[in-house]
Amino acid sequence: MMTIFPSHFIQYKSAILGASIATILMITGCATSSLLDSPSHVTNTSTKQILSEDQIVAFGRPAQSLPNMPNATMVIVGNKNSYVLTQGGTEMVTLLTNLTPKNIQVQNDMSFYVPNNDGYFQGNMQLSYAKLKDEFKRADYQFFLQNGGQDCTTASDARIAAQRFCFQVPVKGAIYPQVNNLALIQSKYRPLSKPYTVSFYTQSQRNDVSYDGKTGVQKLVLLPFALAFDVVTLPFQLLDSVVR
Repeated sequence: MMTIFPSHFIQYKSAILGASIATILMITGCATSSLLDSPSHVTNTSTKQILSEDQIVAFGRPAQSLPNMPNATMVIVGNKNSYVLTQGGTEMVTLLTNLTPKNIQVQNDMSFYVPNNDGYFQGNMQLSYAKLKDEFKRADYQFFLQNGGQDCTTASDARIAAQRFCFQVPVKGAIYPQVNNLALIQSKYRPLSKPYTVSFYTQSQRNDVSYDGKTGVQKLVLLPFALAFDVVTLPFQLLDSVVR
């Protein structure tokens, strides 16, 4: 015997079934979206990787124009390589040649970023200039204003009636081979009991990639057209004035 249900009952059951299916689809869709958007599925993490460290010998200028580097105005002379500033070098030379050398201190932490490890780097050079307040002249303060000097007098400075100004110069540059006249430059300055370094780093993905036969170790790349050159040292030399 066949049971016949009223039409309104059939419509009611159909509505319930349709709502159930829609709910299931919505929940499934939300779960799928949540799964796709979940940060736990992002496996690429960026880490700081030191490419190279070098002991600093002196600051200088290229003795001759460098090919492909018309704006090369200053060089950080290292034992391994030469680091030519193509931006910010003019400002650094202005500071180092116009301020009294014995009152200049360069920050020891010189770390530069190499985005693509293609021979080019960027970062900041930081130095400070301090002496007794009564030794400053109006022209000194005018120079600080023109060159971005900021008062950074410390408590130690204040105790001896001194004043300090800090400078931060954004720089960009290129990595060249060791200068030709390195031995001559080294012979002019006494060796240090503690080396002062410049370091270069990049941001890399945390993957076990092998470079040069060593897992996770990558070498600093020099410019493909870079040639060694002579350098003329600046009156100020880093070896005697790095902040310890």
